[in-house]
Amino acid sequence: MKWILFCSFAFGALVVLAFTRNGERQPQRPNVLFICIDDLRPDLKCYGNSVVHSPNLDRLAQQSALFTRQYVTQPTCGASRYSLLTGRLPRNPVDITNEAIEKQVSGKPRTEEPETFIDQLRRNGYYTIGMGKISHSPDGYVYGYNDPKSSQLELPHSWDEMLFDPGKWKTGWNAFFGYADGSNRQGRQSKVKPYEAANVADEDYPDGLTANLAVAKLKELAGRKQPFFLGIGFFKPHLPFNAPQKYWDLYDEANIALTPSPTVPEHVSPASLHESAEFNQYALGDEQASLEKPVSDAYARKLRHAYYASVSYTDAQVGKVLEALKQLGMDKNTIVVVWSDHGWHLGDYRVWGKHTIFEQAVRSVLIVKTPGMKTGTVRNEILSSIDIYPTLMALCGIKAPATLDGKSFSSLLKKGKSADWGEHVAYSYFKRGITVRTDRYRLTRYFRAQEPTVELYDHNNDPNENRNVADANPNIIKQIMPVWEKGNTGVFK
Repeated sequence: MKWILFCSFAFGALVVLAFTRNGERQPQRPNVLFICIDDLRPDLKCYGNSVVHSPNLDRLAQQSALFTRQYVTQPTCGASRYSLLTGRLPRNPVDITNEAIEKQVSGKPRTEEPETFIDQLRRNGYYTIGMGKISHSPDGYVYGYNDPKSSQLELPHSWDEMLFDPGKWKTGWNAFFGYADGSNRQGRQSKVKPYEAANVADEDYPDGLTANLAVAKLKELAGRKQPFFLGIGFFKPHLPFNAPQKYWDLYDEANIALTPSPTVPEHVSPASLHESAEFNQYALGDEQASLEKPVSDAYARKLRHAYYASVSYTDAQVGKVLEALKQLGMDKNTIVVVWSDHGWHLGDYRVWGKHTIFEQAVRSVLIVKTPGMKTGTVRNEILSSIDIYPTLMALCGIKAPATLDGKSFSSLLKKGKSADWGEHVAYSYFKRGITVRTDRYRLTRYFRAQEPTVELYDHNNDPNENRNVADANPNIIKQIMPVWEKGNTGVFK
């Protein structure tokens, strides 16, 4: 009898919880569709690049909050994603490496503190699915480029399902560096070009398979009453810049502009930059890049053409997923986030790659749409990728851990000025340097022997960071240095 009474009470409590005071059913917690795009700088039409064909992301931006000044904490894939997922600034040298997630998260026992915001959602009733590159590995498992896929998850407590279709490439890493014929960079000992235009279907490159997998999973999720988190990681435009020919055909190479920063910035040590080693390992490239001599204008245009074709290819895959979400009626209760893990130098300062703490490498794409948004808004406030974790918690009605370094920007998802945002800055770390981006300035200090070790860029007068004006502005450095110091977490000892 007591058991019957207990069950009746429990059922009644659930009924009460399911309805509002007015007798209306409470809406289910919003789903989250989180799309990560690798190496995508803000070169989209919605970000002001009129040459780039990105109709699907542009359409999403018209119904979303588009953030023009969101910065990642590290300009390298694994470390950037580690900070995003944990909402924390780096504190140890390993935190700024691509092995950050493998060393700091994978293989660790579950504790009271969630390993990522995805784990936090899972602990609070969300069904979590990942596919493609969400952490560092292209399929979410820890193994070397040339090794068979392992069974060790990078994020062991975050996922109910971790999915990937490697297709003809057989493993995630092979697919990540894959070419249309089923070969890959490492299998061909890097004797490959850094680009490819093949007359093939979208599914003949990995991201097309990922889009199809995502559409199929959304159809399956449509029948579930449990809220879900679906993370999708697209590879392109990461090197190699490979895309079906039809996306190359969208561009007239002659109309593609070159960088506004063709030389090394004034009063800057080459130690702040790099020799494009990742790019140069594609041994059959037309030319090698170096700080001493730029690639030819013709080759620079070809590479930009290849990058833009890869962007358009990924945009088409995003479009397939968003259309499926809409057709299934799931867009009405789904938060959509599109984020890129860092920018990329397309010949800026003669660099081809990421791995600097200049604006072009640490500024990335962030587009956020919440249920009910009909018209878009453009936000110019300074944001950091570590702010995404607390924001998602606020939007999903979940308490954020006290250990986070980020701040929720949920108030910025509406038009108009936010009274509670105030002055905000973004910190980035790499090459033994720490940089802080304020509303007007970027102040960078390096822990190294090569001078100068302090760089200051005035974005009002030099938005492309072509001139280090630190020597001429000691008073400004003195004003900003206390802010910079707050980001000195001890990562560089």
